[in-house]
Amino acid sequence: MLEAAATAKYIRTSAQKAGLVLDLIRGKKASDAIAILRFTKKAVARDVEKTLRSAIANAVNVADKNQKRRLDEDDLVVKAAYADQGPSQKRVRPAPMGRAYQVIRRTTHITVAVAEGNGDARPSRSQRRAAAASQTAAADRAKRTAGSKKKAAAKAEEK
Repeated sequence: MLEAAATAKYIRTSAQKAGLVLDLIRGKKASDAIAILRFTKKAVARDVEKTLRSAIANAVNVADKNQKRRLDEDDLVVKAAYADQGPSQKRVRPAPMGRAYQVIRRTTHITVAVAEGNGDARPSRSQRRAAAASQTAAADRAKRTAGSKKKAAAKAEEK
């Protein structure tokens, strides 16, 4: 299974803001992820798209060079997408009465990894939690109804 990654370093945004955009594309097909990023109204979406395109190009290049085969972006899935915190730049802003406020300008390192596969290989964390909750709810409901059915059968036998 082919896998490739790309990292964009020192992007001028916070890791939290970048993480919101990366959550939109994680687990999606590469072509779908590019379409999502194209229409996302966040400034960091442009940098994420650039990193994703680089990861796709890396995967195509590795497939051509090492494995001697053609690879298309429709065959790739965003396997991992995360934002690590980079160094923070500390600046000084003038404040009233001769004081100074400190301004922290955050940076982030964006990493996107792509791999071969289909787009719906693994459900998201929220989907897995919802499925687990519905299974436990169904099991609890079955226990409750089994107890009440036994009581109803016992009453029917008494009469």
